[in-house]
Amino acid sequence: MNKENTRKLWKIIQETGDYLDGQLPDHPNHPNGRNPYAHIALCIKKNFNNSYKDIADEKFNEVLKYIEFLKDNPS
Repeated sequence: MNKENTRKLWKIIQETGDYLDGQLPDHPNHPNGRNPYAHIALCIKKNFNNSYKDIADEKFNEVLKYIEFLKDNPS
């Protein structure tokens, strides 16, 4: 992904992480609470088989839709 799209995507990840802060369900591996920013980045990596930085520019809108899905479905 080009630098401009990477910056835009990171900003959206941060905003979504801010929104999800305190909403993710408890998990035994995270006794002090879960990190919503890492959660989003990890979900993107699992779903697209790449870090958000390494996804093709053509999939930018698809990644945005997926982030919106994560926002609407915290898990």
